[in-house]
Amino acid sequence: MNPKTTRRNLLLAGLSMISSMACEQTKTPSVNAVTPTPVATMPQRLLGQTGLSLPILGLGGAGRTPLSKSGQEKAAIELIEAAFRLGIRYFDTAANYGPSEDYLGQGLRPYRRQVILASKTDQRNRDGAWQELEKSLKRLNTDYLDIWQLHHVSFKTELDQIFQKNGAIQAVKEAQEQGVIRLAGITGHHEPEIIVEGLRRYPFDMTLICLNAAEIHHPRSFASTVLPVTQEKNIGVIAMKIPAYGRLFQPNLLEKMDQAMGYVLSLKGVHSCIIAAENVAQLESNIKVADAYQMLSQNQMKEIEQKTASAWQEMTFFRQWT
Repeated sequence: MNPKTTRRNLLLAGLSMISSMACEQTKTPSVNAVTPTPVATMPQRLLGQTGLSLPILGLGGAGRTPLSKSGQEKAAIELIEAAFRLGIRYFDTAANYGPSEDYLGQGLRPYRRQVILASKTDQRNRDGAWQELEKSLKRLNTDYLDIWQLHHVSFKTELDQIFQKNGAIQAVKEAQEQGVIRLAGITGHHEPEIIVEGLRRYPFDMTLICLNAAEIHHPRSFASTVLPVTQEKNIGVIAMKIPAYGRLFQPNLLEKMDQAMGYVLSLKGVHSCIIAAENVAQLESNIKVADAYQMLSQNQMKEIEQKTASAWQEMTFFRQWT
């Protein structure tokens, strides 16, 4: 028997036991337990051909949020519990988002089967990716991930590492075959053609890419490069960097979140988006926008594009990230 397989099975058995114990413990609510209250259902869309119905807004676990900051456990748990209470069911994190996985593992433990949980690995070889997945599962207090993604893939050399004989794609295949992950994805900030090449090399279920109301003006836009391919292959698309960390909200640009979120969600082929929140008040505001979302008309889209045309370089600063 493969020793790595044995180790993984033992790990998952232990996680299942922990999960069962946690469920038993939550039958009697603790002092800090949050009882979900009925909320209006956020609009949902099917994620490509996966069959998974996804709310149009999820909570991001990195950026300007207590979820990714050490020493912010109380604020992070408060934010996570508020998100669930207010109707968020999709939570996005990564192994290298500081304490984000630990916080989500604590905050979502009573609700694990009611949420869609996504994480990522930046490891490019099989063994490294498997080890990181195992650590992610432990931190997140779960025995499976709904979505596991290859994180910030930026260069062809990385793709070649991922797809070599002992590359990370082997861990993706094995984890999906064993039911440790439900869906597999690829993400990137830097170069859309690299994401397209990744989607051609492997039947990923989804991709997480940078899209906002100014990004369309970039000479190598994710919107104009990746979205035609995902539509052709019916691949799920989740958008990030929607308000460009709030930089889009400036005089002569956009006024508020309904324009920023509305524009991205009205792009053909986009199924959902993730936005981080600095506090509960900001989270509530974002959720209200998502709850009230209506598809923008072509005239509204063009008007927004005209407003952001002169600011695309400033608003696509994340393209330098690798």
